Amino acid sequence: MAQKSQEKGVTGPAPVVDEPGRVRNVVLVGHSGAGKTTLVESLLAVSGTISRAGSVTEGTTVCDHDPAAVKQQRSVSLACAPLIHDGIKVNLLDSPGYADFVGELRAGLRAGDAALFVVSSVDGMDAATAALWEECAAVDLPRAVAVTRLDHQRADFDGTLAECRRVFDGSASGSVLPLYLPLHGDDGQSVAGLIGLITQRVFDYSGGPGAGYPPTVREPDPEHLPLIADARNELIEGIIAESEDESLMDRYLAGEEIETGALVEDLEKAVARGHFHPVIPVCAETRVGLDAVLELLTSAFPTPAEHPLPAVSAVDGSPREPLRSDASGPLVAEVVKTTIDSYVGRVSLVRVFSGTLRPESVVHISGHGMEERGHPDHDSDERVAHLYSPLGANLREVPYAVAGDICAITKSGTAETGDTISAKEQPLRMVPWEMPEPLLPVAIVAKTRSDEDALAKNLGRLVAGDPTMRLERNAETRQLVLWCMGEAHADVVLDRLRAGGVELDNEPVRVALRETFAGPSKGHGRHVKQSGGHGQYAVCDIEIEPLPRGSGFEFVDRIVGGVVPHNYIPSVEKGVRSQMERGMVAGYPVVDLRVTLFDGKAHSVDSSDAAFQTAGSLALKDAAEKGQITLLEPVDEVTIRVPDAFVGAVMSDLSGRRGRVLGTEPDPTGTERTRVRAEVPATELVRYAVELRAMTSGSGTFGRSFARYEPMPAHLADQVRKEHAQH
Repeated sequence: MAQKSQEKGVTGPAPVVDEPGRVRNVVLVGHSGAGKTTLVESLLAVSGTISRAGSVTEGTTVCDHDPAAVKQQRSVSLACAPLIHDGIKVNLLDSPGYADFVGELRAGLRAGDAALFVVSSVDGMDAATAALWEECAAVDLPRAVAVTRLDHQRADFDGTLAECRRVFDGSASGSVLPLYLPLHGDDGQSVAGLIGLITQRVFDYSGGPGAGYPPTVREPDPEHLPLIADARNELIEGIIAESEDESLMDRYLAGEEIETGALVEDLEKAVARGHFHPVIPVCAETRVGLDAVLELLTSAFPTPAEHPLPAVSAVDGSPREPLRSDASGPLVAEVVKTTIDSYVGRVSLVRVFSGTLRPESVVHISGHGMEERGHPDHDSDERVAHLYSPLGANLREVPYAVAGDICAITKSGTAETGDTISAKEQPLRMVPWEMPEPLLPVAIVAKTRSDEDALAKNLGRLVAGDPTMRLERNAETRQLVLWCMGEAHADVVLDRLRAGGVELDNEPVRVALRETFAGPSKGHGRHVKQSGGHGQYAVCDIEIEPLPRGSGFEFVDRIVGGVVPHNYIPSVEKGVRSQMERGMVAGYPVVDLRVTLFDGKAHSVDSSDAAFQTAGSLALKDAAEKGQITLLEPVDEVTIRVPDAFVGAVMSDLSGRRGRVLGTEPDPTGTERTRVRAEVPATELVRYAVELRAMTSGSGTFGRSFARYEPMPAHLADQVRKEHAQH
C-alpha cells in the first residue's frame, strides 16, 4: 500500500480530528462528465493532500482507482478523499454520476451531511440530477452548486445558472443564487477570476495554475460595477429572506447598507439549515474558485452534530433514543461500502455516527436483512484490528475515528454494506437506507466445471459489497441470473468476475412460463413390459378439466370395484405430478387442472408403484396429444414514475409491449411527475430498465410485482414451442 501512495503523490500523514465539530462530510453529486472527480482531485492538490492532480483520461486520479472506472473513464463506485482546510477535516465523497450506480450514490448520501451538486457549464444538467435534488430536498440535506468546466469554448455560465435556478429553485424569493460571477480574461474566453458579490471584490487568478493560486484580491474595475449591482441586490434579498433576524429586512428596505459580516453569518446559517443554496463558478484545471469552494465546505456546510442522524433500534427491533453525534456516546457506526482489495482483502468504508471507534476493540456487527438479495440477518462479534483513513485506494492507519468521521476497517469476516457496527455491550441496529431495486436480468453460464467453483466464490464477494445486485438461481429456467441496475452496472459486475479468474458467457434470459389445458381431455396410460421374471404392468385412464387461473392442481379418485388397487392410486397421482413438472410441449410446469382417475387395470404380480407412476405420466401425455395445451406467461403490475413531458411516450411504448394501462395519477411528491400504472407481460420487461431510461433521458424509474399468469398469444407460443423442440 505504501508504494501505491507514492505513485498517487500522497503527502503527509492521515488527517485525524478529535471532535465532530471539526468534520464535514460532503457528497459530490452530478451527472457523469460534469467534473466531480476532477474537482476532487484539484481540491486535494491545492490543500496539499496530494503533490499533483491526476487525470481522469489517464486513469491517475485518487478516486477513480477501480479498474472498471479507469476502463470506462467515469466513476463506478463511491470513493472517499479527506483533506484538511483551516483545521477542518473535509471528507469528500465522490459519487458516480451514471444512473446504473445510483446505489453507490445513495451510500454517499447516507455517509454525507451535505451535498455539492456539480453541474457542467457545457452540458448543463440531466433529468437524473434534477431528481436527485428533489431527493435531497425531501430529507432537508443542505446543498450548494459548483458550475464547472468554465474554460471550455462552449461554456455558458449564465445559461447554466438560469437552468439551475429553473430546475432547483422552489422558493419564490430565490434560494439558488450565485455568490460569485466569473471574470473573463482579455481573450474573452478564458476565466481569469471571480467577482465576489458580497465583498464586491475581484479575485484574480490570472497568474495561471500555481502562480495564480491563491488569487490576488483587488477592487473591481468600473465596468464591473453594473454587473455586480443587480446580482448583489438579488443575493442580499435571498439571504435576508432566509435570515432568522427579522430586523435585517426592515433595515434593508429602509435603504441601510447591511454589513458584510452579518450577511456572511446569515448566509452560512441558511446554507447549514438547507434553506439557501449558493452557486460557485469553478474551473478545476486552472484552480479558479477552489478557495471559494473550500471556504463554503468548511464554513457553511453543517457539522455532523447539526445534521439529523438515522434512527436506531435494538437488534430485536425495540426502539432506542435518537442518536447524537457525540464522541463520548455509545458506539454506532455503519458500513456504507464494501470492496475487495487485492492486497488486504475485504475493506469496509465506515461512517461513525456516535461514539469513538478504536483499533483492537471488539464490536458487534448486525446484519441488515435483505434475504431476497442474498443478505440475510446476521449478528456476530468481531475484533477491529486496525483503523485507516481512506484516500481513494490508499489506506493510512489512524489511532481512532470519532463520531461524524469516516474511516475504513479491513479483513472483517461478516461486515457487509449496510451493516451496523456497535459496542459489544450495547448492540444496536440502524434503520437501513433505501436501496433501488435491480431490474435488468443478465443470465450467465460458466464455461467449465472449475469456472463454476470460481464463479460461486466470486459471486459471494460481489453480493457482500453490492446490495444493488441480486443473485437468482432459477430452478425452472435452469439459469443463473444476475439482476443489475443497467448495462453499465452489468459490465462492471462481469468484468470483476472475469478479473477473479472466471471464464463465463452470457445467454438470453428466459422467462419462466406455465402450461395448462385449454379444454377438457381424456388420456390413456398403458405401461406393460415383460422381461422374464417380474414384469411391469399398469393401465390407467384419466379425465382432464382446466381450472380457473391460480387454482393449482386437484386429483380426484373415482375408481370403482378396485380395478386399480387402492395402494397404487397415489402412484398414479405421483406420476401425473411428475409429468406436470416436466411440462408437456415446452418444458414448463403444468398448472390449474383437475385430473380424475376413473378406470384402469392391474396385475397381481407385475403391477408396482413404479409401473403406475409411469402409466400416470403416459396418461397425461396422451391427454395432451388429444387436447390443446396453452402456454401461460407471467404478467407484472408495473408502476412507472416519469416527468409529465414523457407520459405520452411511455404510454405509447406500453401499448407496443402488449401492456394495459390501469391509470395515471400525479406523483405524491408534488413535483411535475406522473405515476403510470399498467399490467405488462414479463417477457416484454426483460430490458425495460434500459429502454425506459433511454426513452426518458434517464429520468424514468419503475417498479414491478407479479400479478398473475395469462395465455400467451398464439404466434409467440408457437415460437417458444419451436425453440424447445430445437433443444
